Amino acid sequence: MLTPTLKSKVNELWNKFWSGGISNPLNAIEQITYLLFMKQLDENDASQRRKSEIKGEKYKSVFDGIYYPPGVERIKEYAIKKNDLRWSNVNRGSSDDIFRKMQTQVFPFIRDLGETDSSFAKHMANAVFLIPKASLLKEAMDTIDELYKQIKTEDRFIDTQGDVYEYLLSQLSQAGKNGQFRTPTHIIELLVELVEPKLGYRIADPACGTAGFLLAALKYIITHFTSETYISKDDNGFMRGGMGDKLISTKAKEQLQNDTFYGFDIDPTMIRLGLMNLMMHGIENPKIDYSDTLSKHYNEDGQYHVVLANPPFTGSLDKGEINPSFTLDTRKTELLFIERIYKMLHKGGTAGVIVPQGVLFGSGKAFVEARKILVDHSELKAVITMPSGVFKPYAGVATAILIFTKAGTTENVWFYEMKKDGRSLDDKRNELFKQNGDRDYGDLQNIIIEFRRKKKNQNRAQQHFIVSKKEIIENDYDLSLNKYKNEEIPYTEYEKPKDILKKLIGENGGGGLEKDILNGLRELKEML
Repeated sequence: MLTPTLKSKVNELWNKFWSGGISNPLNAIEQITYLLFMKQLDENDASQRRKSEIKGEKYKSVFDGIYYPPGVERIKEYAIKKNDLRWSNVNRGSSDDIFRKMQTQVFPFIRDLGETDSSFAKHMANAVFLIPKASLLKEAMDTIDELYKQIKTEDRFIDTQGDVYEYLLSQLSQAGKNGQFRTPTHIIELLVELVEPKLGYRIADPACGTAGFLLAALKYIITHFTSETYISKDDNGFMRGGMGDKLISTKAKEQLQNDTFYGFDIDPTMIRLGLMNLMMHGIENPKIDYSDTLSKHYNEDGQYHVVLANPPFTGSLDKGEINPSFTLDTRKTELLFIERIYKMLHKGGTAGVIVPQGVLFGSGKAFVEARKILVDHSELKAVITMPSGVFKPYAGVATAILIFTKAGTTENVWFYEMKKDGRSLDDKRNELFKQNGDRDYGDLQNIIIEFRRKKKNQNRAQQHFIVSKKEIIENDYDLSLNKYKNEEIPYTEYEKPKDILKKLIGENGGGGLEKDILNGLRELKEML
C-alpha cells in the first residue's frame, strides 16, 4: 500500500510518458519497465556486492569486464567498461549525452544479458527502445531516482518497489488504458483465499498476463509468515502482510524464489510485464515463459499443486495446433483451458478458474464433456456466479468462479450467487461505502466464510446452497445456479373484492372513493 507521495510520483512518471509522445499505454508501461529493470539491476548488483564483501566471498558482477556495442569493431580502444553502463553512472551529464548512451550502449547491453540465467533478460532480446526524446528520458530517470529514495526507508520481504510497479500496472485498468488485460485485483484475491496456496506448492497460471494471480499467491503465502503486528486490511478488505519476518529458513526462501511460481503467455509484452512484476516483489528469477499452453508443444501434465487462471474467454484455435492429448472435441478456448488446467494439476492439486457462465450450461457435447471432467474426474467444490458488471467497462459477460481438486470425489457442489463485489456494476466501477463511511466489500468476505464452513445449506431460496452430484448428473451436468435455485416470491395479501367495491361505492351508495376524489379536486381548485 503506497503513501500519497509515492502514488503522486508514479502518476507523475506515467503522465510524463503520456504527454511526451508515447500515447499507447502498453508502450508506455513497457518503456517504464525497461528503465525500472535497469535501475533495479544496478540496485541488486550493489546489494549483492556488499553482502559478498561482508561474507568474504567472491562476487562476479554483470558489470565486470568490457562491452562492444552493436556495429562497433571489436578493437580494445573501442571497448566500453560495463561499469560505466550502470544506471547510477549513466544518469549523469547532459540530457543529450544520457539519451545517446542509453540508446546506443545501455539498451543493447541489457538486451545482450539474455545469455545469462535471468528470464527477464532473455525476454529482453526483442525489446525496442521507443523513448522519442532526450528530455523525456532524463525526466523519467530523475523521477525513478526520486521514487527509490522514498522507498528505501522500508524493509519488507515484499519490497515497496513492488507496490510501486503494481500501482503502475493498475493504471492499465483505467478507462482508455487497455484494462482488458487485467483481472480485477479483488477477484484475484478472492480466488487465492478459496484455493489457499502454501509454501512448498508449485503454482501456475497458463495464461498469466501481468502475473496478477501469481503475485496474489505470493502475498498470501508471505502473509502466513508475517507476525500479526505487521498484518493489516488491504484496499480490498483482505488481511495481508509483506514483512515475511517468520520466513527464516534458507531452504524455504530458495524454494519460494526458484520453484514456486510458473506463468505462461503468448504475448511477449505481457511476459516482460509479468516477469518484472514478480521481480519487483522480491522474486529474483521468476519462471514466466513464452508458451501456448493449448498447443501440441506444451505437455507439462501433472506438474503443479495449484493452478489459478482467468484464461481467454473467446477464441477458436486451428485444429491442427491443438494438443492431441485433449479429449474434448472442440476448438473453443474456454473449454480447452478447463482440460488444460485439469491436466496441469498434480493428483490432489486444486484449481481456481474464472469461466464465462455459458460454460456452466452449454448444451453442446463438448460443453457437457468439459463439465464431466469437473464433476466425474475431480471434486468440484464450488461454483460462484458473478454479476455481469465485474469486468466492466471492458466486457459485460457474466462469469463464474470454479474451484475443483483433481482426482477427488464430488459428492455435493456448493453454489453461491455473488450479488455485489464492493464496486458499482456500471462502467465507472466506483468503490461502495456503507452509511457509516466504511468500505462495503460486497459478498467477498461472506463467500470465504461460508465456503470454509462448508455448511450444507439445503434451502435453495438462499444466496448459497448445495446440490448433490446425483441431481447434477440427472440434469445433464448443468452447473448453472438458476437451474437449482428456488426464487422466493414475496407473499402479498390483497383485499377481498367486496371490500374494494364497498370503498368505491360507499356504505350507502353515496360515492365512496369517487366522492373523496371529487372533494379533493374542489379543495385544489380553491387553492389556485
